[in-house]
Amino acid sequence: MNRRGFVAGALAAGLGGALPLRAQDNGGSGLSPGLQLYTIRQLMQDDVPSALALVADAGYRHVEFAGYFGRPAGELRLMLDDMGLAAPAAHVSLEAMSDNPDAAIESALTLGHRYLVVPWLAPESRATLDGYHRLAEQLNAFGEVCDRAGLRFAYHNHDFEFALTDGGVPYDVLLDETDPALVEFELDLYWIRAGGRSELEYFERYPGRFTLWHVKDMDTRGEMADVGDGVIDFAALLDRDDTGVRYAFVERDDSPDPETTIRRSYAALEQMLNRA
Repeated sequence: MNRRGFVAGALAAGLGGALPLRAQDNGGSGLSPGLQLYTIRQLMQDDVPSALALVADAGYRHVEFAGYFGRPAGELRLMLDDMGLAAPAAHVSLEAMSDNPDAAIESALTLGHRYLVVPWLAPESRATLDGYHRLAEQLNAFGEVCDRAGLRFAYHNHDFEFALTDGGVPYDVLLDETDPALVEFELDLYWIRAGGRSELEYFERYPGRFTLWHVKDMDTRGEMADVGDGVIDFAALLDRDDTGVRYAFVERDDSPDPETTIRRSYAALEQMLNRA
């Protein structure tokens, strides 16, 4: 039986234990600057090997995928290995996890991911607080499926999860109604502030839940900035011991010069980590 068939069969059987095909550590969990490849998505679309070489040359050793840019997982794994890069996490759509989780898991195992992360919720799915209650149930189910495969599962926020909806805060619903043993959170440190909330409040209320971070800076106008050029005191956040952070991925959605962004941001975050 091939790997796809094995994973699909195991999922259908509802195995209680971990699958023999487990995610590889592939780089460990030591905190060092990582890069969310969405930052350089056009470069990745144009030329994946050259883009990954640029990432490695900038100093990064960890990356997080946001799509595989039409490349097979095995081919990408060879590129990563050749360049000394590890990919501990990847974004995967809610639809992909709902419709074909075995395919997402197969790619994750091949690439050595430790985490699969749902990064986005369509507008029609976030209109009511009831929708978030249902989403929390889905996230628990996805977390269980990932756990059986030796993977971890997480949810990434934008700003809309913090808007008061039907008298409640959707992000609180997700934190309160997901099982900490199955669902972790990738906290985007720009978007939580754009949503008018404080990451410090959430660290105190939900210690240890935020194992992944997007390190994305904010300027004085509230726009995105390269890490170190904005107002967010990442060094102070890195000093805290109640967050649970294991991977910190630099990201900037709208960089006018992605190469400069990833180099400047790496240097700034590396300096902060060495001080923390």
